[in-house]
Amino acid sequence: MPNDCISYQKSGYFSPLMNDYLDQNPKLKSLYNRFPTLENFEAQIAEKHANFNHNNRTNLVAVLQKQYAEIEISHLTQQNIEALKVENTFTVTTGHQLNLFSGPLYFLYKIISTINLTAELKVKYPAYNFVPIYWMATEDHDFEEINYFNFKGKKFRWNRTSTGPVGRLSTEGLDDFLEIFAQELGSSTNAETLKKLFQEAYLNHNNLADATRFLANSLFGSEGLVIIDADEAELKQNFIPYIKEELLQQTAYKNVIATTEKLTEYNIQVNPREINLFYIEDNLRERIVFENAKYKINNTKLEFSESEILALLESNPEKFSPNVIMRPLYQEVILPNLCYIGGGGEIAYWLELKSFFDAAQVSFPILLVRNSVLLVTEKQIKKAKKLDVSWSDLFSKQEDLINTKAKILSEFDIDLTMLKKQLQTQFSILNEITTKTDPSFAGAVKAQEVKQLKGLENLEKRLLKAEKIKLKDTLTRIADLQNELFPNQGLQERQANFSEFYIESGNKLISKLTDQLQPLEQRFDIISL
Repeated sequence: MPNDCISYQKSGYFSPLMNDYLDQNPKLKSLYNRFPTLENFEAQIAEKHANFNHNNRTNLVAVLQKQYAEIEISHLTQQNIEALKVENTFTVTTGHQLNLFSGPLYFLYKIISTINLTAELKVKYPAYNFVPIYWMATEDHDFEEINYFNFKGKKFRWNRTSTGPVGRLSTEGLDDFLEIFAQELGSSTNAETLKKLFQEAYLNHNNLADATRFLANSLFGSEGLVIIDADEAELKQNFIPYIKEELLQQTAYKNVIATTEKLTEYNIQVNPREINLFYIEDNLRERIVFENAKYKINNTKLEFSESEILALLESNPEKFSPNVIMRPLYQEVILPNLCYIGGGGEIAYWLELKSFFDAAQVSFPILLVRNSVLLVTEKQIKKAKKLDVSWSDLFSKQEDLINTKAKILSEFDIDLTMLKKQLQTQFSILNEITTKTDPSFAGAVKAQEVKQLKGLENLEKRLLKAEKIKLKDTLTRIADLQNELFPNQGLQERQANFSEFYIESGNKLISKLTDQLQPLEQRFDIISL
């Protein structure tokens, strides 16, 4: 193939807001702190060190040690947890939902981007320690978003109900799920490894948070990844002042709504609420709303006066859960974090938050778009070479791809652009003549120009249609190849589960990705397995 990568901006899969961010468009400069370059981390380290409450480190490490107490961890992960006690240690963080068996492929890319960036930072700034963090979204309650994954075009769904924070959800019933999934996996060595991994993660742990921690640790623990579940009273104790501010002053709403007004030309990712907090229990996560001088829990009969809810906050901070607007602030308060790594949609909503962070006097992290990857087999590479299609061709919309290849493969030129230009030139001369003779002819001349251009366009479409029929076999093979690489004409990384590729490649899948992905390069990598 002619290239092994394509820029995010040219891939066609990133929003105008993300393209402008990646291009460092000056109109977005006020919405972030520093652009993600290796050199910019020097100032970010200094700022975070000055602004972070280092007293939180002891509490953070104690919580992590408790969460890892029942799990076997690598020496490097243990070393990283201990390092968080000292002031010259900083984190790079990615967050992800608790998708069943990791969900779509980009789960891997997020975490590998995070691990690889910490390695780059250690080389550049050897006086500091850098710890990769996976923040589990244990407090989310949208179970329908995470209760399935796709394997070889089939959807495997965990059929049960959930109303509370998903991290606390029991894994009961996943033994039946594994029986069905195991039949699809087959009996190869790699298939048996996957079955064992699923069993040890989901059948040997009681809740989804513990199961996901085990899974992520099994895949990435050897690289020193530290996994955190922030659904902890001890961690929320450090966040009490910010929760109180949100309840009493609605600072998030005031600042974020002002920022969204600067983004009217883009699609806004999230809109703030007046109070950006939930109330949670094991089977409940509902919004806190302020009505008639009372704090009410939506869809329940629970309500509190100001003094009552502030007393509850002091005694039980674990009952307060940040929403998508507040969660980033929570993360940056409890972690000595330098950079957040996420997908385009995540970075888009982070860009709404800087003024809120400024008001809260918390350092705003560097925002980095995670690595994106297209995994290909040697067989697919050979097909593409034989069909003479490039990676940029394959990233095109399918209709555009087929039309372009039909024109290229045709034995004669079916692109009539040159004839259209010649026709327009001729009518330009004719228009000039009419102005010197009888200007009333102008309307008739224009009508004739439109008619003849339309005739050429119709002829071009008919020629293209005829050539597509003539070249049907080749064009079908091109479309089939694209459909293999872009399931449902979407990104592979958003459709397929890692198990689909692990079946063929085993542990080489993660090691190859780790070896090749460069998080600061801003490109869509094409990696052969």
